[in-house]
Amino acid sequence: MTDAYIYDATRTVRGKGRKDGSLHEVTAARLSAIALNAIKERNDLDTRAIEDVIWGNVTQIGEQGACLARTAVLASDFDEQVPGVSINRFCASGLEAVNMAANQVRGGAGMAYVAGGVECMSRVPMGMDGGAIAVDPSIAIDNYFVPQGISADIIATKFGFSRDEADALAVESQKRAAAAWADGRFSKTVVPVKDINGLTILDRDEFMRPQTDMQSLGALKPSFKDM
Repeated sequence: MTDAYIYDATRTVRGKGRKDGSLHEVTAARLSAIALNAIKERNDLDTRAIEDVIWGNVTQIGEQGACLARTAVLASDFDEQVPGVSINRFCASGLEAVNMAANQVRGGAGMAYVAGGVECMSRVPMGMDGGAIAVDPSIAIDNYFVPQGISADIIATKFGFSRDEADALAVESQKRAAAAWADGRFSKTVVPVKDINGLTILDRDEFMRPQTDMQSLGALKPSFKDM
């Protein structure tokens, strides 16, 4: 079996997934194209060597529908002959895309793939596709469908994770993210998002809150406790 290697990795900066997020005017196809172009430029890549672009995406509807992976290729500077396939394994979609690419190489189906994923919840909100598992009572009720937020609260309660423990983990996560940015640890991987005029829209992850502390988190009401 052939060994598979990751030769490069990059991503765009992350905006808040809200209607007023900094990237709300940028489509998922454009965000994908920015990442694809970065891979091409950084490696002086002849994209005709790419067997496939495997792209994870959960909400495949509207401007994220019709095989977003192939749309991203056409929106990018990749050769137009490069194919693309979109996959959905919910939150693990991007990771599954990487696994699929690796397995294609290991199995001998091809030599070079680009794999990743995208989600633009400022423009295509979660659940917009109206999947049956959530909206069809005959499926949701029979299979005891529980949304992720509620299930997280149930798991925390059942296994004894306290509110303070969860908040402390969140505070530490924010501190580590801020420290990593300050140390330049993302400088080689993160690509800024620019508009059509080349002006920077966002060059730093928007969702970080380095000022977060236990007091500010403690003032927030639990979102799922009574559901």
